[in-house]
Amino acid sequence: MNIYGKKKLNFQMSKKKIKQLLIGTNNKGKLKEIRRLLPKRIKIFSLKKYKIRSPIENGKSFRENSLIKSKYFSKKTNLICIADDSGLEIDILNKKPGIYSARWGGKKSNFNMAIQKVFSELRKKDKNWKLKTIKARFVCALSISYLEKKIACVIGKVEGKISPLPKGKKGFGYDPIFIPLKKTKTFGEMLPSEKYKIDHRFEAFKKIKKFL
Repeated sequence: MNIYGKKKLNFQMSKKKIKQLLIGTNNKGKLKEIRRLLPKRIKIFSLKKYKIRSPIENGKSFRENSLIKSKYFSKKTNLICIADDSGLEIDILNKKPGIYSARWGGKKSNFNMAIQKVFSELRKKDKNWKLKTIKARFVCALSISYLEKKIACVIGKVEGKISPLPKGKKGFGYDPIFIPLKKTKTFGEMLPSEKYKIDHRFEAFKKIKKFL
């Protein structure tokens, strides 16, 4: 049921092209990045207009959590919704924090706290971890749904390593401690125009754009 009254917000969708799309996130960094990736012909809606809280993410994978969000926000607004679930996997930590990446920052998703927890967990595994290459990756599951129907769900990844120190303030989340493969700078040190061409969200978008 549409919580915003009996009059539904009609979506316009031709046989191949989506004309209106809700970005299903309350994360300002993700909203900005997804907005940049979407074709300019699409009319974009954000959750700010509707003041909807995020659903409980109880899936067991990035893919499941992404679909929980895109279906939930679509049902609340009657709009086609694109949503992502993404996080950092660190091999030596058995791919943690993984789907719990945001939750490592506490109830307010404080990523300074989350980064310190990453460092703490790495010290427990190996006190000399800063002298070694700590393999890691960012993973993004990007989905498009309309009500209960999944239109698409894809995975994008970018491989890299953990920086021994946080560097840069240009990104968000774990960006200051992630150095992508074949690069010397963290995502946090990169300009958005540089990061958006190589990150996990961009890799997922390349796969999902044929559905837009």
